[in-house]
Amino acid sequence: MDYFLGFDVGTNSSKGTIINEKGEVLYTASVAHTFENPKPGYFEQDAEKIWWGDLCRLSRLLLAHDDLKKTAIAGVGVSALGCDVVPVDRNCVPLRKAILYGIDARGMEAASELAALCSIKEPFVSSDCAPKIYWLRKNEPEVWKQAAYFLTASSYLTAKLTGEYVIDDFLTSSFRPLYTAGGDFNRDPGVSFICRPNQLARPLKTTDTAGYISPEASRQTGIPAGVPVVTGTDDSAAEAISSGVVSCGDFMVQLGSTAFMIYCTSSPVNIPMLSSSRYLVPGIYSVDGGTNTAGNLTRWIRDNLFSDFAEAEKKGGENAYSLLAERAAGISPGSDGVIILPYFAGERVPINDPFAKGAIFGLLMNHSRDHIYRAALEAVAYSIDQFIALLREHKLPVSSLICTGGGSLNSTWMQIIADVSGCTVQKPQYSIGASYGDALISAIGSGAISDFQALKQIIKLEKSYSPDPDTYGIYKIRKQQFQKLYQDNKEFMHTLS
Repeated sequence: MDYFLGFDVGTNSSKGTIINEKGEVLYTASVAHTFENPKPGYFEQDAEKIWWGDLCRLSRLLLAHDDLKKTAIAGVGVSALGCDVVPVDRNCVPLRKAILYGIDARGMEAASELAALCSIKEPFVSSDCAPKIYWLRKNEPEVWKQAAYFLTASSYLTAKLTGEYVIDDFLTSSFRPLYTAGGDFNRDPGVSFICRPNQLARPLKTTDTAGYISPEASRQTGIPAGVPVVTGTDDSAAEAISSGVVSCGDFMVQLGSTAFMIYCTSSPVNIPMLSSSRYLVPGIYSVDGGTNTAGNLTRWIRDNLFSDFAEAEKKGGENAYSLLAERAAGISPGSDGVIILPYFAGERVPINDPFAKGAIFGLLMNHSRDHIYRAALEAVAYSIDQFIALLREHKLPVSSLICTGGGSLNSTWMQIIADVSGCTVQKPQYSIGASYGDALISAIGSGAISDFQALKQIIKLEKSYSPDPDTYGIYKIRKQQFQKLYQDNKEFMHTLS
């Protein structure tokens, strides 16, 4: 029986998964890591140490199982943080630390200038890669001049594995206007001042074979040389595949360090503030967007307000997040008047305001830290609902969604999202996430799984949360207060350094 490896690098951890040709999960592994926040709005990671280092460690952990025959490995798939930029030399050695995805807003410093130079009508957002490359040209010109390629994370990892510099159709849209809407290089001289076409990864379909494990990559990972590697993709897209989001109308909410939403359509849909691109599945397009906090916010609250829970867990006690979920369930919907603006790292969807600030509002003497935690869960749900509202405004029907990622293990959060949005929330059987999707994509690329639609028979939905009409009514009022709180304070926020 053939086996397929999937690897995903996220904001706070990396995961690896091995499946068989039937799509059944055999083994998983994960390793934790951190990111750097050298100044407000700047977020970075060491691509060599963290991205590549994690993949090598995970590979050796997975291949250490005695019952696995390395010669039976038939394919590898990778995904990673989307919309980041790492400049590398001709040997794929990073010239600086990677500039991360939409949580890093440095590119917005000259975004308006760049849009004018490129004659771009739709404003750039912090998840666009071109402003990040332009920032390097203006602020680190020596790095910009030395760069052989400007890569996103999955392209970097595939290059390290195979020596091939490729990017999938889904991710080319994050490099607008450097690729055309059709996914080819944009050879217009009017955009070449950002970077040249030969400094970009070659576009391929996600399931195409990009190359094969090189002898050097084999030495470092333990994967046999010559094993085919598919192009790879963005972590959120791989996570959507892992939950069976492959048809028109399918809708995923990924609750990881941030929240990311993908809604499938039959044709491109232009919604201001959201992205629309060709999806991984042939003939399907996606409308997508993300927040800047989700799990990062709950982690901040755990570490700063519930450090006793975290310390107890380290000493063998119950999982801190499980305890927090139980306590949040005991707080009334609406958190007895406590509202959080979750903009602790600025915000992408739906306000596109990298200079927004977080706030905890409405505190009284009778409130506890439990109220603050529940209010944080509700705040992320309000942001997700704002994305859903944009879909509905453009006549895209939404009655249910599939929730994935670590946050989906929190049943209190799942019920809150259902009650806030009025949607049925479903959870897939496997909560592994993107690395499972990467392994499935590799199996599709090899032909072991016939196509993406076949995943509907493989991926099972485990649990469902239905909205409560009375609670939905409470949240209808809270959502209005949440939006007004930002609108009334956004100008003041921008004066805070």
